[in-house]
Amino acid sequence: MRKTLTKSLSTSIPRPSRPYAHGSRYPFPVYTPPKPTILYPNANFSSNPRWVFTNSVPLPEWVQPFSDVSDLITDPKNLHPSPWVHQILNLLDNSPNMEQNLDSYCLKFLIKLPPSFVAFVLRLDPLHRESDVAFRFFHWAGKQKGYAHSIECYVVLIEVLSVSGDLDRIRGVFGGFKDTGLLMNVSAANLLIRSFGGLGMVEELLWVWRQMKENGIEPSLYTYNFLMNGLVNSMFIESAERVFEVMEGGKVGPDVVTYNTMIKGYCKSGKTQKAIEKFREMEVRNVEPDKITYLTLMQACYSEGDYDSCLSLYQDMEEKELEIPPHAYSLVIGGLCKDGKSLEGYFVYENMIRRGCKANVAIFTSLIDSYAKCGNMEEALRLFKRMKSDGFEPDEVTYGVIVNGLCKSGRLEEAMEYFEFCKGSNVAINAVFYSSLIDGLGKSGRVDEAEKLFEEMVEKGCTRDSYCYNALIDALAKSGKIDEALALFKRMEDEGCDQTVYTYTILISGLFNEHRNEEALKLWDMMIDKGITPTAASVRALSIGLCLSGKVARACKIIDELAPMGIILETASEDMINVLCKAGRIEQACKLADGIVDRGREIPGRVRTILINALRKAGNADLAMKLMHSKIGIGYDRMGSIKRRVKFRILVDS
Repeated sequence: MRKTLTKSLSTSIPRPSRPYAHGSRYPFPVYTPPKPTILYPNANFSSNPRWVFTNSVPLPEWVQPFSDVSDLITDPKNLHPSPWVHQILNLLDNSPNMEQNLDSYCLKFLIKLPPSFVAFVLRLDPLHRESDVAFRFFHWAGKQKGYAHSIECYVVLIEVLSVSGDLDRIRGVFGGFKDTGLLMNVSAANLLIRSFGGLGMVEELLWVWRQMKENGIEPSLYTYNFLMNGLVNSMFIESAERVFEVMEGGKVGPDVVTYNTMIKGYCKSGKTQKAIEKFREMEVRNVEPDKITYLTLMQACYSEGDYDSCLSLYQDMEEKELEIPPHAYSLVIGGLCKDGKSLEGYFVYENMIRRGCKANVAIFTSLIDSYAKCGNMEEALRLFKRMKSDGFEPDEVTYGVIVNGLCKSGRLEEAMEYFEFCKGSNVAINAVFYSSLIDGLGKSGRVDEAEKLFEEMVEKGCTRDSYCYNALIDALAKSGKIDEALALFKRMEDEGCDQTVYTYTILISGLFNEHRNEEALKLWDMMIDKGITPTAASVRALSIGLCLSGKVARACKIIDELAPMGIILETASEDMINVLCKAGRIEQACKLADGIVDRGREIPGRVRTILINALRKAGNADLAMKLMHSKIGIGYDRMGSIKRRVKFRILVDS
């Protein structure tokens, strides 16, 4: 048997065509290979010589995104990208030939890119910044023979496209994903919900949510929060409320992020009170609010002018020793300054500095403006200097506040100096500068200078707004140039500038002062016809003008006509009685007082008090004392069986 086996082995070994190699100790046959087949004669294979010659074409190899170092590394976090990743990235240059270059490279090295490789490349930062390249690479990869995109590829591409907000492409890619019938998983669902939520794509968002339910995927806290954020961003507040209620009654309870999202939704929809109630609920459920919670509520309260609540939230943050963001300080200081509480605002500013938080231009500007409006220009200018010494460069708003404050306090020369400085520097000159100076010059009687500044605005390319027009119209009207004021009013309309209720008020008052009553009434009717709602100042200008021209009944009629429009002015009667008494028209004042009582617009006791005060202020103390010690207005005279109130006109008849 051994001989037979030896014989068979010896016959299977090829015999050498020539003697053993010189010096060989053992017989070693010299092998002469066949003529090689050159697959790609024009290709440069110096970088990878192992593919140069072969007898048959090998199959392309699916390459992985990580080098195979399984014998050396056990922790997946320490894996390093394979060299193929860098080479493919270099080819993704968004050139017209990008796809062709990828084809040539993969054919040259006989490689194909699997879904794991494609998803890994799509995740890299360069492609997150280049959504077009990512989209083209995704489609090119899908054309590889034997390739099918994984759910990971679709999800990552949608995430990349969401950065650029390309909704059409996202819908196309998502439609392709739905057609594949790939099963949803937790990771993909979270990423899709986050992407769709940020873009406000509610239909796609809810489709993913339904798929999770159908596939038995239990939502995590992150899933709920992503869903809530998406619904809130799309202003589906009621749907977000239902999700919140599900969380409250389910296994996964809301955390601070969930509450913040719901509070943000209420604030965005103008339901600040509901947001505050949700904030109070956090304390009951032992969910500690963070700085985002407070900042969201403070921003909403500030926007609604509720500066007290804004301050209260800030104080709550201080008590809890939470980090207070710079914007929170801006809101609190800005709110206090708008309320005219300069000292309180400055106290918060000093507290901010003590905490190591730096101020900004907006905070300094709010404080300067508040002090200027309170008439304390010295403190405003001191803060202005401190602002510059602290390294903050004042902007056009800050300079505008300074110029306006100086004009209001009558320091026009200083205001002009700041104005000229801004013109010579890089500070943008806006309409606020001009309107402040025009108003200041007009009030001081320097109307000609105000008109020059008004014309200069066009030369400097500064658009004239209603404030500038109103300032000059007011200056002209008060200086007796009512016709010029009316011409400017017409010019205002021709230039498409809004004529405000203040514009009409100025002109109505000016026309009455010039005894042009009918023209004033025509302007009033024009204002009403244009749908401009009268203010207390405009009604006062009209009623006082009519009263002084002896048309008290007409003034009362106009005031009565405003009531159905929802315009009820509590001080209108008081203003008319005051002006009549001041003008010495006591009989008309008494007649007006009787009419007010007869119409039931005011209780007799209040009208009586108004008339007593009006007489006293007008220097007619005797009549005031007589009215006070009489039954006029509140007492009754009985004539037989008839009981009549003692009329106010008895005051002058007796």
